[in-house]
Amino acid sequence: MSGHSGIDERGPSHRWTELGVGIFCILLGVITIVGSLKVGIGWGPEGPKSGFFPFYIGVIIVLASAVNCTQLLMEPDDGRLFSEWGQLRQVLCVLIPTTIYALIIPYLGIYVASTILIALFMRWLGKYPWSTTAAVALGTPVAIYLFFEKWFLIPLPEGPLEDLLGL
Repeated sequence: MSGHSGIDERGPSHRWTELGVGIFCILLGVITIVGSLKVGIGWGPEGPKSGFFPFYIGVIIVLASAVNCTQLLMEPDDGRLFSEWGQLRQVLCVLIPTTIYALIIPYLGIYVASTILIALFMRWLGKYPWSTTAAVALGTPVAIYLFFEKWFLIPLPEGPLEDLLGL
């Protein structure tokens, strides 16, 4: 393996990726601790308050992540590669649309959002023809609607289109 500059060209190093995840976990633990303090971490007349257990889970997460980060920084960098940039791009091609999908469900409903996501993935990533894409992208939400809403009577998040159609 060549010097450190060769690793930068191929992708992020394993060490810095682990450190980033450790710091992110510390941040999540701190957020959990702060939220728990707001709702109370002590004991009430009926037992522990709602922040009692999350507070201690947050403390454990912060401590464990801090230990991991400290150990990582004390070890010499072995130069291992986490992944190549092309591999990360492929992951982001799925992660970003799926995140957007989850964010638009409250506004468009699960059926419209699912139609868009399925069509996007089939056409963009799968390179399927429009006829197949349209059939699956429209058929899948219809099948989900029939199974959950009609047969099992389980309501799913609906949007303005379902309200307009009276579904």
